[in-house]
Amino acid sequence: MPGSLPPPTTLDLRLVWCFTVVAEYRHFGRAAEALHTTQPSLSRQIQRLEQQLGARLFERTPHGNHLTEAGEVFLPLATELLHSADRAAARTRAAAQPSRITVGYTPGIIVTPAVRELRRRHPEAEVRTMHLTSDEPRPALLDHRVDAVVSRLPFPTDGLDVTPLYDEPRVLVVSRDHRLAGKEGVTLDDIADEPLPMVRGDDPLLSAFWRIDPRPDGRPAPDGPLIEAVEDKFELIAAGQAVAISAHVHTHTLRPDLTTVPLEGVEPSHVVLATRDGDRNRLVAAFRTSARARLTGLAPQWSPTMG
Repeated sequence: MPGSLPPPTTLDLRLVWCFTVVAEYRHFGRAAEALHTTQPSLSRQIQRLEQQLGARLFERTPHGNHLTEAGEVFLPLATELLHSADRAAARTRAAAQPSRITVGYTPGIIVTPAVRELRRRHPEAEVRTMHLTSDEPRPALLDHRVDAVVSRLPFPTDGLDVTPLYDEPRVLVVSRDHRLAGKEGVTLDDIADEPLPMVRGDDPLLSAFWRIDPRPDGRPAPDGPLIEAVEDKFELIAAGQAVAISAHVHTHTLRPDLTTVPLEGVEPSHVVLATRDGDRNRLVAAFRTSARARLTGLAPQWSPTMG
């Protein structure tokens, strides 16, 4: 029963936010500048929070401000408290404004036909789109930045409702003068020793899928050069120093010095629609219907985040 719960501790979320900023800078002056306030005012706000908590949060020294033991304990809780407040506000706004939806999509995915259909069927609705990186579908949904995402698996799906849409065959991207260019198809055995570039900071789940690492026989995929940006991958492939695995693409969307070869005997790329589990926004259900009917993968685009 709600009435049996103890009364909540009174905490001013703005004071909690100020605390996290001071904790980040470890300096009241720089934190005050970041918060567009004065140092004395910020000090008073932190003192008010300490009074509310009944604990001292900072040790103030001539060399800076350090978290006390209580401050170290409170910092992750404060961060989660602010995130929870943001989620609560976003979910409440979403429930109060059921005529709004934001559709996310990741590189190489086309959502236009389904979005147009949704707008045609619901002209009163505000339908927005948002481009996401390949590792953002789940965080963007759970943070309520978007209400639906069309993306390629794999990505974590716990807490999500996932609807399969279509599959894309995987292909090998090579230079036009590569020994495999022009073949009707290749297998993993054909590229057993071909290096595949690795992008620093790539999501491990995505990297493993697009490099097919490990291979079905348990061997690791050959490591290619470690690069900082996906654009560097094209130069390596064009120079014949590496190959890459991607979703099916039309050759006219590639650089003129690159081509693709069908990769046989491997699982295709699965394109899905993901939404928050249990989301009751009527536009989410309507977009799911439109996506099933209109998104077929007939015009895939080259996606530099893969392989």
